[in-house]
Amino acid sequence: MIEYSKVEVQVDLGAVRHNYREMTKAGTRLIAVVKSDAYGHGAREVAEALEEEGADSFAVGYVHEGHMLRESGCRGRIISLLGPADNDDVSCLSQGNIIPFVGHFDTLHMLAGQSTRPLDIALKFDTGMSRLGFKRADLGNLLDFLHAHPQLRPVMVSSHLASSDEPDQDSLTHSQLAVFNEVVDTVRQAGFSVEANLSNSAAILGHQHCRCDSQRVGITLYGGNPFAGTSRAELGANIRPTMAVTAPVLHVHTLEKGQGISYGHTYVADHPITVAVVGAGYADCYSRGLSNAGFMNAAGVRVPIVGRICMQMACVDVSALAGQGVDLHVGDCVHLLGGEGPGRVDIHELASWWGTITYEVLCLLGMNRRVFAQ
Repeated sequence: MIEYSKVEVQVDLGAVRHNYREMTKAGTRLIAVVKSDAYGHGAREVAEALEEEGADSFAVGYVHEGHMLRESGCRGRIISLLGPADNDDVSCLSQGNIIPFVGHFDTLHMLAGQSTRPLDIALKFDTGMSRLGFKRADLGNLLDFLHAHPQLRPVMVSSHLASSDEPDQDSLTHSQLAVFNEVVDTVRQAGFSVEANLSNSAAILGHQHCRCDSQRVGITLYGGNPFAGTSRAELGANIRPTMAVTAPVLHVHTLEKGQGISYGHTYVADHPITVAVVGAGYADCYSRGLSNAGFMNAAGVRVPIVGRICMQMACVDVSALAGQGVDLHVGDCVHLLGGEGPGRVDIHELASWWGTITYEVLCLLGMNRRVFAQ
């Protein structure tokens, strides 16, 4: 958590709850993904809110994230998507009753060597992402190993879809599903009763045939529509924004015609404008890439960033406020994300100006001080 910043992140837990309820209309058993501190929203607070909505399963990244979540009072099933990375993680598994994803024989050997008591595990398969997981060709050796080490109890088979949010890549999604179904059938025929888990948020909304026994719901919980900008955007139309971000005005002044502003004078005024210096910069995880490219919301009016974003400052042209009869003063707050009125900054827009995806924007901005609304 960034302690030195004046940037404030407002997390709407009511919207998170709403989004979860929306996703239950399409999914069957949802696994709420709260990895990376719930995409910057606060894993403890989000998990607590979702447990009140009936959520009973949560996914984190590393095992120690799961241990922290359990220590915070989470009662549901906790799954570590990255599994154990070292011996310390292995000891945390049984202490926190955490189910690790396992996708490599080295990890299996590590678990078998240290686990004397029964340990539930989830088998991760690579069906086309080419990142983590056992290959289909590993099945024979894998099943032999599991039969030889009965203390390791597979309770889930999972994989990750590479392009389920891209309608023009449906053929890849279909091919991954075919491989996944073959793997699940083979594991079950070997005598293991496993939960089949494949869908992410996009697949829950747009690929009914991929839903299987349970689904992992991530970005849609946090206000992101995985189909934004595509022909399937309407599928995520009921998802509500969950995060707003504000920063204070530090100074307001006139920039005369011909004057440059900030490092390198990458912006030079071609007529007199009113500039507000806002207390947010790249040290606060507000990207320098937004220099001369992004916008903020000041009093409901969209105002452009002018000049280079600095370590803890950014400048915006607020001249348009005069036409709204609004005076901006030192100490007033502007929205980097969200806000009211026609100037509202949508997460998908901000990600586009940033040159990235909604996930990164949320994870980074969420590292600032948070306040929560129910």
